[in-house]
Amino acid sequence: MSYYAWSGHEQHANVTQTARAMSLLYALTGSFDQPGGNVLLPAPPAAPISGDDLPAAKGTAPTLGLDERPLGPARWKFYTVRDLYRAIREGQPYPVRAVVGFGANMLLAHADGARGREALKELDFYAHADLFMNPTAEMADVVLPAASAFEREGLKLGFEISEAAQSLVQLRPAVATRRGEARSDTEIIFGLAERLGLGEQFWNGDIDAAYRHQLAPTGLTLEQLRATPGGMRVPLQTRHAKHAETDANGMARGFATPSRKVELYSQTFLEHGYPPLPDFEEPRVGPVARPDLAARFPLVLTSAKASLFCNTQHRALPSLRKRASHPEIELHPAAAEARGITNGDWVAIETPDGMVRARARLNDSLDPRVVVGEHGYWEACAEAGLPGYDPFGPTSANLNLLIGSAVRDPVSGTASHRSYLCEIRPV
Repeated sequence: MSYYAWSGHEQHANVTQTARAMSLLYALTGSFDQPGGNVLLPAPPAAPISGDDLPAAKGTAPTLGLDERPLGPARWKFYTVRDLYRAIREGQPYPVRAVVGFGANMLLAHADGARGREALKELDFYAHADLFMNPTAEMADVVLPAASAFEREGLKLGFEISEAAQSLVQLRPAVATRRGEARSDTEIIFGLAERLGLGEQFWNGDIDAAYRHQLAPTGLTLEQLRATPGGMRVPLQTRHAKHAETDANGMARGFATPSRKVELYSQTFLEHGYPPLPDFEEPRVGPVARPDLAARFPLVLTSAKASLFCNTQHRALPSLRKRASHPEIELHPAAAEARGITNGDWVAIETPDGMVRARARLNDSLDPRVVVGEHGYWEACAEAGLPGYDPFGPTSANLNLLIGSAVRDPVSGTASHRSYLCEIRPV
């Protein structure tokens, strides 16, 4: 048994305990770190470059959200946009006055986009690096043109999928000439560090020196990798069931938990006020938990990524857009008939948090109570004569405007992108 999951089950406000239950199931079967199961693969040795060991890093303010969710993503220095918006607008837990963003179209990719737009307006300074203008970049004081992956080098140590893939170290060369003044994210960051007087911590702006530092433990040189653009391999040996290995005293290595065991019952969770055993919790904006809302919004709204596009990008490309000309919402024929909707009709999708528009597509494989939307629509495609959609206007197709962030997973802070209540009507 192996456990492979991504945003389909993760974008719910009860994800942590659900994911715990799933992971415990494959641990109970004895499949963890075994052939055919989820194996902890070895990786090429590399020198750390995060800077977490620097004295200045130890003195920085705690990551946003750490005070409320100490077991959540803030432990690894990630934060949710709701925490960012609150810090900007309310100064809690401390004020954020400037933001530098790299390619994150967060006003469309996350919940609470309207609130986020107001937050970005309140910043003293906002700089955004990206390939194209988008609704989030339009809020910036300065927009920096970013070099694409094809216009810059990229160093990768290990490719995760298998032992053979993990053994590969590649310095992928640029394959296209840069346009205008585009720079790689790395060049922008190193240049900014020098201007801020932090050059010494960034190899004095020398990216090659940083690569050499990172590569040193592998025994490979930058010159070797540049001469071998397909990459070079570092010998690796996979060991299975590493938790069962014993030390000189015959003690099992175990896991990175307080008990060194797989913890079905988590004392750590209990000490932080969470249920120690994973259990299912009904979606808090759902027909069971909120029958009062379900009377007005009787359909369950989920979403799926359109396979043609990458998140909120690429709808300006005619070769792709002609295969998905308009934003769509899928619903069962019985649900459509009950609402006077036919295939291809423009419809309004309404939730307690907002309303957007899309075209109906009938799908008899769905549960009649469930509808499926797609996020990311805003961009026009002039070459194909297809319109754009103002992400905050009355004809918006920005699906994430429908999702509030007041109800979140108590551990991770995840919003209910995949389980909400809605109603659909023809327009």
